Amino acid sequence: MKKYIIANWKMNPDSWAEAEQILDSISEYFRTASDQEQSLVVCPPFVFVEEVSKLLQTSSLGQHVELGAQDIALTDQGSLTGEISGTMLTKLGTRYVIIGHSERRWKLGEGNEVVNQKLKAALQSELVPIVCVGERERDENYKEFLKQQIEATFADLSADDVAKCLVAYEPVWAISSNPNAQPDTPESTLESVAVIKDFLNTKHKIQDTRILYGGSVKAQNAKDFLSLDELSGVLVGGASLRKEEFVQILKQV
Repeated sequence: MKKYIIANWKMNPDSWAEAEQILDSISEYFRTASDQEQSLVVCPPFVFVEEVSKLLQTSSLGQHVELGAQDIALTDQGSLTGEISGTMLTKLGTRYVIIGHSERRWKLGEGNEVVNQKLKAALQSELVPIVCVGERERDENYKEFLKQQIEATFADLSADDVAKCLVAYEPVWAISSNPNAQPDTPESTLESVAVIKDFLNTKHKIQDTRILYGGSVKAQNAKDFLSLDELSGVLVGGASLRKEEFVQILKQV
């Protein structure tokens, strides 16, 4: 099975010209790659979603890259100033959407209930949710925290709905933007992956949960995580904006 590489550009880059340069480097990689063993999803800021969509529809890059969004509104209709609905995203050619990213949970105060509503909105719009979960501290209670977070995030969803999701494990304590970041290890990640899979199997009877790793993936550590059979891919943040480094990550699959 192909590994997923999700490129989360966050609130970057500053201009469409810079975005085109990143996409050009990806396109050049696929022109020369003999084996293409990844499912690549690019999640740009909303201001670039339409332009990226047009590029994917009119160039060979569309054969290798799918479009994702970084967030979605709580509901598909209503007076929600500044929000973007699932219908809007699908009309722009978006197929994936990131739900509950750690930065939205911890920096913007999105609780499990909000994340759950957004997840339901994504499924209603037939988008593939990339659902982020992960503990802020790696302490003796982290397993219980993960279970509670997952249960609340997937509340009131059917097994079929849960099976449609990609689950991105984001250990907040390992993310480089955290001033006290500590590098994660494959061994530590597998412990958390086991917790997630066991809980979803027990609660929803999901045996083949697709789990990605999202704790500051870089060219230096990408292979360590992509080589794990228990992981279906990686969620890449800042490194997806560094052209040469991101190509090196693509080569690790």
